[in-house]
Amino acid sequence: MAEEGQVIACHNVEAWQAQLEKGKEKLIVVDFTASWCPPCKFIAPIFAELAKKFTNVTFLKVDVDELKSVAADCQVEAMPTFIFMKDGKTVDKIVGADKDGLQAMVAKHSA
Repeated sequence: MAEEGQVIACHNVEAWQAQLEKGKEKLIVVDFTASWCPPCKFIAPIFAELAKKFTNVTFLKVDVDELKSVAADCQVEAMPTFIFMKDGKTVDKIVGADKDGLQAMVAKHSA
């Protein structure tokens, strides 16, 4: 069980679905990442900082190689991809390690 202010890694479909169910009432930001992806490594600490700053938001991390079906369901085609979800629906998406865009989008949707 992760604490507020932490990024929660989903390693299987069950964990993914449980987090979606649990976080339905608030904004969920999902970082679709891959261990071999340099831009993913660049943005990871920034994503972690956002999780500490926006404790009212659920931050999830999904490795696309680990959860191919989830990545496919979310139409992830490049890494990193950040998906913003509310009430189980995708409300926004950022493709690429866009630090400023990511911060602005989290602020916008968590307000």
